[in-house]
Amino acid sequence: MTVNNLITLVFTTALSSAVSASEGYQYLQLVDRLDRPSDGYCFDVQGVVGHFRADKPLVAHNCKPGAAPDGLLQHTADNRLYFPAFDQCVTTMGTGTSVLRGTSLMMKPCVEQGIFASTASQKIFEFNDRKQLQMVGTGYCVVVGEESARTLSPVDRWRPLYMDHCTAVPLGRSQWQFVSP
Repeated sequence: MTVNNLITLVFTTALSSAVSASEGYQYLQLVDRLDRPSDGYCFDVQGVVGHFRADKPLVAHNCKPGAAPDGLLQHTADNRLYFPAFDQCVTTMGTGTSVLRGTSLMMKPCVEQGIFASTASQKIFEFNDRKQLQMVGTGYCVVVGEESARTLSPVDRWRPLYMDHCTAVPLGRSQWQFVSP
């Protein structure tokens, strides 16, 4: 069995068991809908049902109708962004405790151990007074890219997600809100 097949199996199993438990979770949506006036952009795991890619960076994808488990999140009491369908948290992919402009975001176990594990601080996010999602203790916020592109479907669009200086980015690409599906 290849690594990708194993990743798909693990996450498909987790997704199917978490779908029924996802009630009460929400989409994390960009406030400005940009080029998607009818649905906007939400945090999303790359892939399609049965073939999710935990080894790829998270993206902003046009928000899906209904409660799509791969886009449902919870902002936990300890300021983690938790994907219940995968039992994993949003993590900045910096080195050590540092984050740089352009650092991507991925799903990783909420608690990791080992020499190359992400630090706990790379998983802690809070909303600042400008509605930006900021990595706690840093001046970096989650931003969507300037451009969008189609996905496998001609009607769907995606944009990259990355970290940047909170004061250096337009609010239209860095203000977030939780919304019910």
